[in-house]
Amino acid sequence: MKVRALHLFEGYGIELEYMIVDRDTLDVLPVTDRVIHAVSGTYDSEIDMGPLNWSNELVLHVIELKTNGPASSLETLPGIFQSHIKKINGILDPFGGRLMPTGMHPWMNPSAETRLWPHDYNPVYEAYNRIFGCQGHGWSNLQSLHINLPFAGDAEFGRLHAAIRLVLPILPALAASSPIVGGVLTGIPDSRLEYYRNNQNRIPSIVGRVVPEPVYTKRDYRERLLKNLYRDIEPCDPDGILRHEWLNSRGAIARFERNAIEIRVLDIQECPLADLAITAAAGALIKALVDERWTDIRTQQDFPTEYLADLFVRVIKDAEGTLISDSDYLRMFGLDSLPECTVGELWRYLYESVLQRDLNGVWHHPFETLLDHGPLSRRIIGALCGDFSRENLALCYRKLMNCLEEGALFLG
Repeated sequence: MKVRALHLFEGYGIELEYMIVDRDTLDVLPVTDRVIHAVSGTYDSEIDMGPLNWSNELVLHVIELKTNGPASSLETLPGIFQSHIKKINGILDPFGGRLMPTGMHPWMNPSAETRLWPHDYNPVYEAYNRIFGCQGHGWSNLQSLHINLPFAGDAEFGRLHAAIRLVLPILPALAASSPIVGGVLTGIPDSRLEYYRNNQNRIPSIVGRVVPEPVYTKRDYRERLLKNLYRDIEPCDPDGILRHEWLNSRGAIARFERNAIEIRVLDIQECPLADLAITAAAGALIKALVDERWTDIRTQQDFPTEYLADLFVRVIKDAEGTLISDSDYLRMFGLDSLPECTVGELWRYLYESVLQRDLNGVWHHPFETLLDHGPLSRRIIGALCGDFSRENLALCYRKLMNCLEEGALFLG
């Protein structure tokens, strides 16, 4: 039976990735396959757990929880994800393991600790490993939230893709949660995205400039974007193992096989409530653009990729403190009178003028906490108080793991 394609904002597909770590040492613990086997008796890459599916990722110390099909609303999801996190922690207990949040493990050594998923889909992972080498932070130490937004037909795809392109550069200001890599403060709030945007430099077209090109029909997307990727990867992948639309690694990718655009630039947060609050705010802002609240679709579609890509890189490196001085960009969000503002100020303006009214009240407290205290990276740095010793990092990240277990926001 053919399933009706969902129209814009009729559903959300949410994917949350978490690290599995040793309960005592907090080192990564590669037992995702054992968790899945404990439940299903198989090493399947994905198992049906009712409202959610559990699945593997590239490496054995990461497990993904995702909605079992599109969810019609977001409000019930924090509780659902929270119950599954508790269930997984219970399964991990005999293995001496526990789930850890945030976009990157604070001291993992990928060259020594990376173990790829060895079961079904392993040929895909081995192909990536052969071409790019996956024993690095850009592959084996990246945990994220993915948001899938549906569309039905070219007209809806074109409107949604244009709006997402505009919002994409400012999302890391909300979600940055990866300030520590290899036990060192990097000085970059979203270190995950800094690694992500460079992890496939051998074939640059796969990631592009992370912000996708202005392509607004299925045919043009395949002809102008995907075809180039397949051509560029072919010398390294003659058997076509990676010749799929998911090869595209931009920060938002079209998944025509499920009629959705997948947003991939959000670090995982300290608990599902925080992740879903960011999702709700991002979705509401994208919807406001699609509805042409401030500017028409043609103006949105014509906005240059070069500026958006440059802004994205600056936000990776300075999060909410990034200065926006381009009046054309600010005008996309109804800021006609202000010559410049920081990204944090833009988000506060959007919340107070539009999002607070549009969002369900359940999201107000977590989103206001984020606006008042900064993204999780800032809160982690504040909690460390300049002490980046292994002992102090462990103390901080244990608190974050407790937040994940309890569904609590992290305030330091």
